[in-house]
Amino acid sequence: MVVGKIISIYDVSIKVILSSPDLVVGDIVCTEDGKYDFEVVSIDSIEATCITLNSNHGLKKGAKLVKKANSIEMEYSDQVIGRVFDSYGNVIDGKPFKSVKKVPTKNGTISLEKLDIDTEPLWTGIKIIDFFAPIQKGFKIGLIGGAGVGKTVLIRELIHNIYTDTSANAIFIGVGERSREGQELIEEMKKTQLMDKISLVFGQMGSNPVSRSKAVDTGLTIAEYLRDEKKKDSLIFIDNVYRYIQAQSEISMELKEILVENGYMSNMAELISKVEERANSTKDGAITSFQTIYVPADDLNDEAVQNISAYMDGQITLDRKMSEKGLHPAINVFKSTSKLVDIDKIGERHYNLLKKVLAYYTRYEELEEVIAILGVDEISDEDKNIFYRSRKLRNYFSQPLFAAESFTNMAGVQVPIEDVLNDVENILNGTYDYIDELSFLYIGKYNG
Repeated sequence: MVVGKIISIYDVSIKVILSSPDLVVGDIVCTEDGKYDFEVVSIDSIEATCITLNSNHGLKKGAKLVKKANSIEMEYSDQVIGRVFDSYGNVIDGKPFKSVKKVPTKNGTISLEKLDIDTEPLWTGIKIIDFFAPIQKGFKIGLIGGAGVGKTVLIRELIHNIYTDTSANAIFIGVGERSREGQELIEEMKKTQLMDKISLVFGQMGSNPVSRSKAVDTGLTIAEYLRDEKKKDSLIFIDNVYRYIQAQSEISMELKEILVENGYMSNMAELISKVEERANSTKDGAITSFQTIYVPADDLNDEAVQNISAYMDGQITLDRKMSEKGLHPAINVFKSTSKLVDIDKIGERHYNLLKKVLAYYTRYEELEEVIAILGVDEISDEDKNIFYRSRKLRNYFSQPLFAAESFTNMAGVQVPIEDVLNDVENILNGTYDYIDELSFLYIGKYNG
């Protein structure tokens, strides 16, 4: 049945004069030939505003619309495992697909009494993360950094390391990132025979902002299926959650909504909360999420970055200065945090070593300025030990990554946390004072 007729066409939206009272916000409508799809976002008397799910190219005024569905739906069965989807739940891997059950992608959040926050640590095998910002099952972790500092490489490393050591399924959600990187990830999953445990959802960089923004809801629906129906743990990797906000801002601008400072929409906090509150853990299953957060102009005080970071249980901040020194992962340990850093959670030994290393690093930065002016011979023997041991520690926390093997020609390594603690303790105690600092650069555990 025809529900309306197009009266205005814009870049990613249309205006519709309604001929039926049956439409509500969230409904999906399409042209009679099925070529163009739209989502209803507002209704004012007999006029509706719809956002375009794909493209308005070739669309003409006067085209009649029919109702297609009550909302965007996603497959809610085992058919999602090992498959690649677009933002709207359509299979894009070219293989046959038979739907079993579908549900709306905009599911509600879980109730407070169902939440489960008492889970175990999740070790990544990445020394600098496990030591300075350890992760717990069910955590939301933000990977924060500007352009070109290694966010995507790090998230691929986390997929490789955690994913291979757990029975959990994984969901990768690509939001507004390069298509080439998505294809590389698919090929890597096939090569390592992990494709049968992962689901991938892509809202690609070249897609319109509506498509980019819908990828998150679609991916979260898969995670909810694994948690609520399969009673399994899952890992979510969102690359990049900032692009989700950026896409929503573009849509708001198109709809002539009032934007606040820096061009963000006024309901940004509400949109972020709806996403983050869906990625929660219950006693049936833990959802652990890793979310890369692009930092525009390297400004950590950006309003969107601050709003997203507020929901994180920990953050791993990548630093351009570390990258320029050739130390990867280029993580700034002073700006990286985790709620797991508690003496009762990680143990007295780990906690005390962490505090001592941070004290060494702080003193090292002070000594760098002194030595630059006076020279190393003018500082005390105690400060010399701190200075040289800190340099060994800084090098030790660099690491060959599996995700970077093709660029570095170094085989990736994973290091158990117990080995990390032993090595750090030996460096701090002076056991390795006679070893040159370069010997600690890009190794796994120190083998002497």
